[in-house]
Amino acid sequence: MAIFSFANGLRYSRPTSTTIRNFAELLLAIGFFFVLVNTLRRRADLDLLARLIMLAGGAAAAIAVIFYVIPETWTIRVLDALARFNYPGGAGALRYIEDDPANPMRAIGTMIDPNVLGGFLILVASLTAPQVVGPTPLFPRRWVALFFGLELLALYLTYSRGSLVGLAAGLLVIGLLRYRKLLVAAAIGAALLLLLPQTQAYVARFIEGIQLQDRATLMRLGEYKDALALISRYPVLGVGFAGSPDADLYVGVSNLYLLMAEIMGVVGLAAFLAVIVGYTGSLWRAWRRVTDPGLEALLLGLGGALIAALVGGIFDHYLFNLVYPHMSVMLWSLIGLGMATTRQA
Repeated sequence: MAIFSFANGLRYSRPTSTTIRNFAELLLAIGFFFVLVNTLRRRADLDLLARLIMLAGGAAAAIAVIFYVIPETWTIRVLDALARFNYPGGAGALRYIEDDPANPMRAIGTMIDPNVLGGFLILVASLTAPQVVGPTPLFPRRWVALFFGLELLALYLTYSRGSLVGLAAGLLVIGLLRYRKLLVAAAIGAALLLLLPQTQAYVARFIEGIQLQDRATLMRLGEYKDALALISRYPVLGVGFAGSPDADLYVGVSNLYLLMAEIMGVVGLAAFLAVIVGYTGSLWRAWRRVTDPGLEALLLGLGGALIAALVGGIFDHYLFNLVYPHMSVMLWSLIGLGMATTRQA
């Protein structure tokens, strides 16, 4: 569907070389699913990849926290060193709430955008959470607890409200299905978030978002309106990846599902949702049959990560954005790991 949508969109606009390259990266990301399904054939393979993802998640969270707490000039100096990889350097690389330096800074790590970092963290945190409370964790429990704690702290520092809601949904599913301790921990965390003086600015911003009062939320509502207008003009197959054919509208919206419908139409969105429903059914059947506690924790973590991603996708577009191909790789890698795990279960 992605290839067809790209070809179909050539009727409306001509892609740039950057668009073609980024589209190829998206295809590689989706194709990585098949690589994993066909290579992860032993239990040791599953455990190795899961450990690598957890290590990467803990390392990314640690980098994000370090960059946040050290002096801003130091952070800028490190980010400037990445300019040789086309990383945006200078003071402009730092991000603040509503892009106002008078507001609190938002953690970005090395992922450029705080919402993208938040999306990455909810995936790895959901995968790691069952390891913290499960009977046979893939690392010593103190290490997975450290990874999970760093990921929660880094997620908090991103001030990404959509990611926080996504993680809460993923942990809720894991807790309701198996690990009730996670529900208790989530309740304690929510209480601390509401009561601690240091978190009141975060809570206030969250409430503003719910009440549709802050600038970021109002901008999102405008994006939703424009996206629905574009989809209504090209509902079946969308406009492709090269851009909008109409000067009064644009391709781009902070919503995974609306963005897919813009690019690939309702047909493409339905194809994606069909894949997700089939994958979720496979995870559910495997979880109902599994007897190995280690595999059960891995299945629940992968299921929680999927739920977190789907809920987080309501508020952002990083999982299907050509600018962030590594997030597409992350999504399809977890889906591939999940299918390989169902086969073992």
